[in-house]
Amino acid sequence: MNARVSSISAPAIAVIGGGVIGLAAAWRLAQRGARVTVFDKAATGSGASHSAAGMLAACAEAEPREDALTALNRASQHLWPSFAAELEDASGLSVGLRTEGTLVLALTADDQARLKHMLARQQSLGLPVEWISPAQARRREPHLAPGIAGAVWSPRDHQVDNRLVAAALRVAATKAGVAAREQTAVDRILVEQGRVRGIGIGDKTVAADVVVLAAGAWSASIEGLPKPHRPPVRPVKGQMVALRMDAKAPLLNHVVWAPGAYLVPRSDGRLLIGATVEEKGFDPSLTAGGQLALLEAAWRALPGIEDLPIDEAWVGFRPGSRDDAPIIGMGPAEGLVYATGHYRNGILLTPVTAKAVADLVFDGVADASMRPFGLERFAAQVAAE
Repeated sequence: MNARVSSISAPAIAVIGGGVIGLAAAWRLAQRGARVTVFDKAATGSGASHSAAGMLAACAEAEPREDALTALNRASQHLWPSFAAELEDASGLSVGLRTEGTLVLALTADDQARLKHMLARQQSLGLPVEWISPAQARRREPHLAPGIAGAVWSPRDHQVDNRLVAAALRVAATKAGVAAREQTAVDRILVEQGRVRGIGIGDKTVAADVVVLAAGAWSASIEGLPKPHRPPVRPVKGQMVALRMDAKAPLLNHVVWAPGAYLVPRSDGRLLIGATVEEKGFDPSLTAGGQLALLEAAWRALPGIEDLPIDEAWVGFRPGSRDDAPIIGMGPAEGLVYATGHYRNGILLTPVTAKAVADLVFDGVADASMRPFGLERFAAQVAAE
């Protein structure tokens, strides 16, 4: 099956989900001449896109047995500077891209052994990461705990402000002609004779030549598709907390990964600390244990935070697939495209996913790097078990 609509001069496209993935896909589709409407059950950019930390950590987060995902993450990481520049030009808004790089800390000898083992694997993939001494780490970040055991230095892993990215995408997409229908929950995808015909909202239908399913952690709840064709995406709860630094004299300038937490300094003085990983469905509650674990882990790496005021605390829901890799590709019904299940990498993968969706819709194919991430891989996994 394919979603190609090159024979239609201005295809009507419904994008389900107004996070950064849905908005970026809509923007790219509108740039190529489509008539695009984005539907979101709440406000655009208010879900996982609002709750994220904005790290572009393709190298530091590379893990064993994720070679295809690491390659995709790196491809998108390479796109980010030009994507950010284009988005800022189109919207007139900053996206908060910062390029100081990332430190992954070892606090103990055990941490050091674990990180050096990971480092060897990452370097075998050609990733630009290196081990640095405690003194070198503290030269980059003088307020780090004095007893650290060293760090992995990842100079290409940067950050953007995810909330600014979502706001800029909304403006850029609107200027490109995208319509946004907020507070409008899509109930079902309409399929007739193997082809998408539109979407259902309550007792109303909206015709569409193509439907892009980009509803994040809610993607599996959209009806209309047989159960095997619903993307196996679940919510993975994450608690975060933000502290307030002096923006003119911040305690931290680099993104720092420490055992049990990551710390992300924003240009406005906020210091984000995240994030718990909880399999609790759509439980929105902040817990004392979750907040304590984050603050204690951050304090062990950066003791000076104990004097900082708490600015905000929140819960988000990562869209985790069965193998925690994204689901990007054509659906079983002609005219259906999946762009969901990005788990921890939604912000990082925004540029490459948006391009892939536009390529699938207009050209019928996407870059070869997308092949491992189609929905059909789950059927193959079941058959192999």
